[in-house]
Formats: sequence, structure tokens, C-alpha cells
Amino acid sequence: MELQPGDEEDEPETAVFPALKILKDAVGRSKMHPVPVIGIEARESGPWPLISEHMDGEPRWVHPDVTSTRVPFIRENGKRVRRDQLDVPDAFGAGVMCLIDRNGSYPSACSAVPLAPNKLLHTGPLDEFDKGSAGIYLIDIPEWTRTDMPHPLGRIIDRPDDQGRVWVTTPHIKLLVKLVRDRHIAAMPTIHDSWTGKANESLFKPFYAAARQARSELVESGGQPYKAYKTRLSIALRLLWPKRQEQRSPFWRPDWRMSMVAEASVRHWVAAFNAVQAGHTLIALRKVDAAVFWTPPGTPPDTYRIGTGFGEVKAKFIEHGQMIPEGDD
Repeated sequence: MELQPGDEEDEPETAVFPALKILKDAVGRSKMHPVPVIGIEARESGPWPLISEHMDGEPRWVHPDVTSTRVPFIRENGKRVRRDQLDVPDAFGAGVMCLIDRNGSYPSACSAVPLAPNKLLHTGPLDEFDKGSAGIYLIDIPEWTRTDMPHPLGRIIDRPDDQGRVWVTTPHIKLLVKLVRDRHIAAMPTIHDSWTGKANESLFKPFYAAARQARSELVESGGQPYKAYKTRLSIALRLLWPKRQEQRSPFWRPDWRMSMVAEASVRHWVAAFNAVQAGHTLIALRKVDAAVFWTPPGTPPDTYRIGTGFGEVKAKFIEHGQMIPEGDD
């Protein structure tokens, strides 16, 4: 599985090379003259304090009829951890759990993530979403009554303000527009406030292309070089918004960081939704690279492409009563 945000090791900037160099070059070559660093003196005002890690929109959802229990597990290295065990009721019929593991969720999202390369400007309330802009938006939480899929905004909805509103990035706004158009949501929520700039979807495309090429060269050999590749990619992308204020970074754009993670979450949600619409049973939608379906043995949902490349998934079958593996388990 892909390294998740927050799992990064403490490594100096030089250890992330060449992933960091690729990221620097991608931003530096942009024709839009992006602003990769917001000065320290400006970070406590404007849109920046409004941005939070919860804007990623990760689902972290279990079907309401399925029971999830945390159980102890010992890794091969002897480390004691806890993992989820899902109890599927008999009403679901015969089957096994099919764990779908998405390849390279975060670098894949960089192929076309909508963001504003320049500084965000206060654009206030909007009558409607302008597809030529990108940034952050304060909206009402749209009603979602389905029980076979989590809310499309994921964990964003867990922390509304006193008026029941939440801040979201452009990928989730675009998802809501599509769901309204396809009549899965009754109406587009009101945009009460916004900070936006001219949209661009290709700023990180060179990083995506380089990451894809490196993966294709390393995935077959596996081992330590491949693990180092995944770790360093994750660190490079985390440097867009380091968790520790004292950590040195050539970037500081939390809106880029959260837009990229939100784009990965949206793609993850849409892929699962397409499977459910095709008749497959989703029992859990976890972080941005893991979904669990209830399927006949050896039969993954046919809406996914099985393989090792970006845009493809790995499928693992888990008998009822077994815990759900994570990472290097």
C-alpha cells in the first residue's frame, strides 16, 4: 500500500532527491509564474488559517450494517499494532472480502489537480462555481441519504462551523457539481465565502510523469529501492505543507497540498461509486488507496483495472473473520 500522510520518516531534504528536484523543476517551469512560498509573516492571515487537514475528504467509512472492530496484530518486525476486522452479516450472502489497493493515489492525483498557482484572493460569496477558478470555498453540507456509499465530502463533514458549513477545495466542489448534474444530489450547496485564483490543472503534471516512469522501472524489482521510492515521493509532496513549523522546505502552499490530497480522495470515491452503481457491494471505503467489497471468491469488481501501473489496482481476497491488512503487513 502507498505511504499515507503522516507516516513519513524524518529525512533531510537531500534524502528526498530526486523527487524533490522534480517537484521544484515542475513548479519552476510553469508558464503561470506560480508562487510556491507564502511568507511567514502572511501565514496567520487571509485564507491560510482556514485550511485544515480535514479538507482531504478521506472517507474512512464502514457500511452501517457491517461491524468494525480493532484487533491486535504483530508485524514481522515484532511491532505491535492494531488493525480493523470487519464482521459481515449473513444477509450479505456468501462471499469474501475483496481489498482493492489503488496504486500511487497521490502522485496520480498530480496528473490533473485543479489549483491556483498564484496567491489566493478573497472572492467572497459566489452565485455559482466558476470552473475557471480554483481555491477554497465555504459551503453548506449537501444532504446525502444513501447508505451504500459514504458522503462524497468524506470526513470534511465531521467538523462544521456553528452554522453547519465547511471549507472545501476545488476537487470536492467539482465532484458536487457532477453529482448535482447526474441527479445524485438535489441541488448545489450555497457558496458563502471563497478565496480563489485562476485555475490550472497541469502544474504538477511533470512530477506525475516522472513519478510514473520511476514506478514502472522499480515496481518489478521491488525491495528496498521501491520502498525508498514510495517514501521519498510521499515526503516530497508533504513538503508542500510540512507538519512541523521548524521543518525546512522550498515550498509552503497548504492549498496545493490539500487540493492534491482531495483530488486523490475524490478519485477514490468516484471509483467506488462507479462499482456500486454497477451492482457491487461496498463494505468499507478507507483511506485514499483502499476499498473493501463483498464479492464471490477470486472475483474483484469488474469496474476496476487490475495491474501495477497508475490508474490500476491490486486485489487481495480476505476470508470472513480475518483482519484487514495495511501497509507492509
